[in-house]
Amino acid sequence: MDAITDNLGLFGSGFLRSLGIALWGLAGSLTLGLVLAAMRVSPVPPLRTFAGNYVTVLRNTPLTIVLFFMAFGLPELGVNSSYYVLAVSGLVLYSAAFVCEAVRSGINAVPAGQAEAARSLGLTFRQGLTLVILPQALRSVVPPLGAVLISMFKNSAVVGAFGVGRDLFSVSATLTSAQGYPNLPVLLGVTVGYLAITLPSGLFLHAVERKVAIVR
Repeated sequence: MDAITDNLGLFGSGFLRSLGIALWGLAGSLTLGLVLAAMRVSPVPPLRTFAGNYVTVLRNTPLTIVLFFMAFGLPELGVNSSYYVLAVSGLVLYSAAFVCEAVRSGINAVPAGQAEAARSLGLTFRQGLTLVILPQALRSVVPPLGAVLISMFKNSAVVGAFGVGRDLFSVSATLTSAQGYPNLPVLLGVTVGYLAITLPSGLFLHAVERKVAIVR
């Protein structure tokens, strides 16, 4: 266990870097996913078509392919940025497709009469969606949305393989390759680091799910 105890600072900085990737991915995928879900149920056909095609393509493309395109394809097209920004953007674009479908399932679960009532009150589509439909829909999408977000947190580990630097993945590579520490204790430390992200997130989402179930 010397690999862990001798490098607690390195593991700590790697944990914070990986946590930052997960939090940026969370914020971005929730925002973009909600926008895509609104487009999926929009009365404007081009918006529905765009969002539907986006979700179909991204959900059926492996995350590694998306990240390869972001990290190596975009620079060839003249889009240059750090690997960190490109890789996190790829995680956001990929996860948003799953968030979209989770939210859309909740929107479809809301009785149609709610939308009709909103229109009868003179609310626009955007007002009806944000003030009437989404507050009811989000209560029913907590379980599937929670599963999507936990998967996104775990997928943040894949982002580390694309040269973002100083994350837990990079820590494991540095300690095993450059410094010659045994693989097993290093991987154990990395696993604990990711569990420190996913387990509290899962407990929080479970508590939110129980609270929403009580409210309903």
